[in-house]
Amino acid sequence: MIRAAKDYAADLKLVENAKSNLQSVKDILEAVPQIGVEFEDPTVSLEKKHLVIDRVFPKEIRNFLKVLCDNGDFGLLDEIEQAYMELTKTPEKVEAQAELTYVTPPTTEQMERIRLFLAKECNNPDIKIVGKEDASIKSGFIIRVGNKEYDWSEQGRIDQLQKHINQSLSGKKLATVSEESIISILRADIADFELAAKDKEIGVVNWVGDGIANVDGIDHAFYGEIVLFDCGVKGMVQDVRRDEIGVILFGRDTEIKEGSRVVRTGKMAGIPVGDAFLGRIVDALGAPIDGQGDIAQDGYRPIENPAPSIVDRKSVSVPMETGILSIDSMFPIGRGQRELIIGDRQTGKTSIAMDTILNQKGKDVVCVYVAIGQKASTIAKLVNTLKKNDALDYTIVVAATASDPAPLQYIAPYAGTALAEYFMYQGKDVLIVYDDLSKHAVAYRAISLLLERSPGREAYPGDVFYLHSRLLERSSRVTAEAGGGSITALPIIETQAGDVSAYIPTNVISITDGQIYLESELFFAGQRPAVNVGLSVSRVGGAAQTKAMKKASGSIRIDLAQFREMEVFTQFSSDLDAATKEQLQYGNSLMEMLKQPLYRPLSQSEQVVSLCCATHKVMMDIEKSKIKQFQMDLLEHFNTRQTAIMETIERDKVLTDELTQQILDAANAFKASYKAS
Repeated sequence: MIRAAKDYAADLKLVENAKSNLQSVKDILEAVPQIGVEFEDPTVSLEKKHLVIDRVFPKEIRNFLKVLCDNGDFGLLDEIEQAYMELTKTPEKVEAQAELTYVTPPTTEQMERIRLFLAKECNNPDIKIVGKEDASIKSGFIIRVGNKEYDWSEQGRIDQLQKHINQSLSGKKLATVSEESIISILRADIADFELAAKDKEIGVVNWVGDGIANVDGIDHAFYGEIVLFDCGVKGMVQDVRRDEIGVILFGRDTEIKEGSRVVRTGKMAGIPVGDAFLGRIVDALGAPIDGQGDIAQDGYRPIENPAPSIVDRKSVSVPMETGILSIDSMFPIGRGQRELIIGDRQTGKTSIAMDTILNQKGKDVVCVYVAIGQKASTIAKLVNTLKKNDALDYTIVVAATASDPAPLQYIAPYAGTALAEYFMYQGKDVLIVYDDLSKHAVAYRAISLLLERSPGREAYPGDVFYLHSRLLERSSRVTAEAGGGSITALPIIETQAGDVSAYIPTNVISITDGQIYLESELFFAGQRPAVNVGLSVSRVGGAAQTKAMKKASGSIRIDLAQFREMEVFTQFSSDLDAATKEQLQYGNSLMEMLKQPLYRPLSQSEQVVSLCCATHKVMMDIEKSKIKQFQMDLLEHFNTRQTAIMETIERDKVLTDELTQQILDAANAFKASYKAS
């Protein structure tokens, strides 16, 4: 085992009377040099060395000498002594100069008290004090020495009191608290308030650019801590090194330059949360960007939060209906599940997520849409769609646009999840959409390369897997003791030319509970949503599917897979037998039935009716181009004329043979009148 001299010196500090005992060892070795020679000789047995140590050297230091012999490091004794002296020497006097900021120069008595304070804090009775006048502090003094700041100013007292009051009122819903209660809270807090004249650790910027700043002088910052620059821009500690820290900036770096001051806040990066965020559009820091004024907050949550433990989780058993027939029938999603939506650009990934949000209307589900690196015009279009369909009232949009710095794009999904967790731990069901995590990974890659971290596969850093795993693991369904809510995640990943084996897609596929794969060929052929039946899967959705849906869907997935395979084999054949023609016709009718207009989600009863009619081949003899219109007219007929059937399905969520027959009889009667007209 190889250990540095300073490590041994640290162990030596634990030895009683180490200094005098070490001197005794050196005196003995000087008097009898042969002992030192034998101790350094590897051919001499350890038993012999230990025997000599026990007979010759002081009792307090024997074990330490034995460790040196056992490790073959006895020759380092001189270096250990030097390291020990360095370690135990009296601290050096620090900082020969301090800066004193004031409005009115201090009196002689005040100056003497300041000198005594600095002499004690800096271990330097001769420290030089340089005065500086600044009217902005109102009254009092601010002392800056090295990377520390002591704030005794009036403005500093006001800021501390304000912070104290905010902490006291955080988590209290002021709308439900009376004016008298608030006043009593404030009175108690002001009475108990004591000014904390603690030092602030201050650093200076030594390099800045591309949303990254390297800071010297801050030695005790922790990962994820918020720091404040003198221009008002906030940043988050992302890299902790031996002699500096790397900070990602949550704003423009135009006002930050080399030499700018940076102050620790001691707070983890977080976001304000509250019920008032529903219906609002905010940035990655929780600030409103919809022009509707400030948002009342009920608390503050860190953006990075541990995922629920195993004992706090419940199994997925309640469906999260998307309203999309092809998904709910074949790849159902349950509350607390993480279902990946993956495909090339412009294949309808966002449309599936939006339809799912629209389908939650009236179901007491909170929706969070996180836009990462999207065009501002695209986000505006989505917001208008939500407004038009009355879905914005139960939705929060967290937007980090393409023009925002990479750090804001990086924290956006974590901020969105913090908002979702606020509702989950209140017992509510939440649907969160990450659109998309490919751009999130790119933003993190940019940050990591600027921080000079080693690149790995496709230039992504080695911890990119952990980046998404710690995000998606926070989505779950928790027990009643833990809050009783759930977060269902729909992460979106964009592929290049259908390559699902790329680095980011494979990583996220392994983390999620299934994926909905959208195929470009199907999309361009007019099949929308363009869900590939073969590559799509839901690993836990079957447990969350209602009995009615499970029975109605039957073997539709197998039938479609067989149809697609047969279609490939028969596309060059002109002579087909009757059975093959029938199967192809049936497959075509299923594909047409699964087509769905944009922003037209189907209720569970509408889906069950559609599936019943399709699997019992009610639509087979209808012309292919008219199947979709027939289906929509049929559903309209059931919603207006067969309300008893629809209500039974929605209420019981069970499809009996009797109910199936009623659906088929009504459908066939409608088809007869439909053909006649």
